[in-house]
Order: sequence, then C-alpha cells, then structure tokens
Amino acid sequence: MSDLIPYPVSVYRGGTSKGLIFNAKDLPSSPDERDKTILAAYGSPDARQIDGMGGADSLTSKMGIIAKSERPDADIDYTFGQVSLYNAKVDYTGTCGNIASAVGPYAIDKGMIPAVEPVTNVRIYNTNTKKIIVAEIPVEDGYPKSDGTFSIDGVPGTGARITLNFLDSAGSVTGKLLPTGKVRETVDTPFGSFEISFVDSANPVVFVKASELGLTGTELPDALNANPTLLKTLEYIRGTYAVKIGLCDSPELASAKSPAVPKVCFVSPSQTYTDSTGRTVRQEDIDIVGRLMSMQKPHKAYAVSGAICTGTAAKIPGSIVWDMLSEKAKEMSRVRIGHPGGILEVEVDIENTGDSIVLHKAALARTARKLMDGTVYVSSQKVKSLLLEK
Repeated sequence: MSDLIPYPVSVYRGGTSKGLIFNAKDLPSSPDERDKTILAAYGSPDARQIDGMGGADSLTSKMGIIAKSERPDADIDYTFGQVSLYNAKVDYTGTCGNIASAVGPYAIDKGMIPAVEPVTNVRIYNTNTKKIIVAEIPVEDGYPKSDGTFSIDGVPGTGARITLNFLDSAGSVTGKLLPTGKVRETVDTPFGSFEISFVDSANPVVFVKASELGLTGTELPDALNANPTLLKTLEYIRGTYAVKIGLCDSPELASAKSPAVPKVCFVSPSQTYTDSTGRTVRQEDIDIVGRLMSMQKPHKAYAVSGAICTGTAAKIPGSIVWDMLSEKAKEMSRVRIGHPGGILEVEVDIENTGDSIVLHKAALARTARKLMDGTVYVSSQKVKSLLLEK
C-alpha cells in the first residue's frame, strides 16, 4: 500500500489569490485530521512550502471547502481556510472574498448547481462569518466563462466579470459593525499611542492613520518589509484588538492563536503614487490610499473582505477612514481604494439614521479561473507527525 494518500482537488485563482478547493465529502470527517491533511497538502509549516502545493505567500496559501447547502437561502456552503506558513494551523476565523469569487465557478463546474445562461446567481453561505454572498457568474454553453474583457489590478490580463454581493455583512466575526461600540478610540502600545477605528464588515479590520506611523501611506510591500519596527507595531495593534474580541489572551499571542483575524490596515488621503508594477496611480482616480496586512506581512494588493470593510468604514461619519475622504467622495456610494497593485472599487449601501448605522449591501467585482483539476498526494507520515504534535 502506498504511503501517499490521494485527495481530489481543484486549483483556482480567485481575484488576486490562489488556492486549493476541496469538496467537503472528500476530506476526513475529523476536524483535526482534516486540518493536518490540509497542512500536509500545502507543505506547512514551512516558509517555502517546498513539500506541498503552497506558494510560499499568504495570498497563495488559502483554501476553500465546498458542500451543497441544506439552507433554503443558499446553494452552497463555503468554508475558507487561511493556511499558515509558519505554524501548524489553518485559520477559519474570517473569510476571503477573493477565494469566494472562485467557489461559484467551482460549484457550477462540479454540477452542484445548474448552469443558467447568461448569468448564474450562486448563493454562497459562508460558514466562517454566517453570512450570505451572492456571486453573479457569467455562463456560456453550460460552463462558467473565464475569458472576458474585465481587468482587476494585481492580476495580469483580463477575464469574465464576477460580481460579489456581500449581503448583511456587518458583524461578520464579532456580531457588531462597531465591535467596541466606538467609531474611534485611542490604543496604547509599547510603540506609542494610536488613534484607531475598529470596524467589522465581511472581516473585522483595525484602521490606523499612516501619518501616526510616520508613513506617507504610499509605501510598497518591500519598503514595509524592510521596517521590522513598523511590522511589530502593526502586529501589536492588531493583537490588541484580537484580545478585545476574545481571540487570544495577549497581543503577543495573536500571531500564533489568530494570525489572520482581525486584519490591520493603515490609511491616508488620496494622493498620486507609483504602484508595484511601475504604473502611476493618480490622486483623482482614487478616494483613499490603503495598505493592508496579511498574515503579518504587507498584502501585495488588497483583500476583498478588507475592501468591503474599508468601504464600509469610509461611510461611517467620524471614522478614521471617513476623515481621509474628500467632501465629494463622502457623498458617493463607491469607494476607490489605491493599493500596492493599483485600484479596487467597492460599492456600499449604508443607512445612517443618526441613532444607528445599518449596512444593507457591499459589492465589488473580481475575475476567477480554474487552473487545474486533479489529485493532491498527501504524505501519511506527515499527517501522522502533525497529529502527534498537537
């Protein structure tokens, strides 16, 4: 008998991320054995993920587990996992909108829901956040389209436009749009005091001003990675709020206990800068500049869930993100975020009654493409060793 265990899998690019997508029925039923199998499939923990399918980057160390839903308001259940490069952990606390853009095409391809031309609406129940995402998938000849004329910054070329509608996305993890009950507050850290807005929409995100970190806000990932004090500061701020929402007992434990949630982002007003590809992002083409962290490293583009939360925060009067917008931008439903890879636009429908803030919907567009269908071979020895480490 072979010591390699086969698992059916598909590999998809979803937005600016890439990952393995499994059918839930093909994975071990035991959550612990399932996670160790996934870790072994990715080659984690190992910074290079050389003995697995991971791409040695947080954006390519993501995965989805899909099942046909038994809920009347959903077609499929989608469980997102962020596979750590450095620890034997799959983090299910939050979600990923980029990978969410791939699960609709996967479900249609696998016959889990019927294809309807020209657009199939796939109702996705995200088990991580207990929220519904409706994906509008272009379909042709019974299959999801991958070719098209729509482009997203951070991905070369063009593809078919997939619209993701995040319904009632407020309180995705904490149950509250404003988890601490405050639009803004000050947090004290060993690195200084910082003004913070903490918002939970699609994913909870801690927002801090770039200027308070001694930054312009337009820095690119390589420059941020070369500043270890900055990375420690941002992680401590993030860890402080991980403690506030009960994900760990101290800020120092956050990277091990809850490495992906909450997220932390620093923002600055719209300004002209050069992105990672050498293109000029013009001040007049964006409403805000944002830099988001992903698994303790700078995101090379911008997470979809982070964009949903940023767009939401931008429409909450008095928040740090709101302060960054021009008066004209405050009146618009769209928010155009300038990030290291270019521009990401999100549409937000929010109602501010004066007594409460109600988020009705937030939406944006992505592209996705199936890269491979096949079998991933997992070392039984690796799974056993990870089980023993627990």
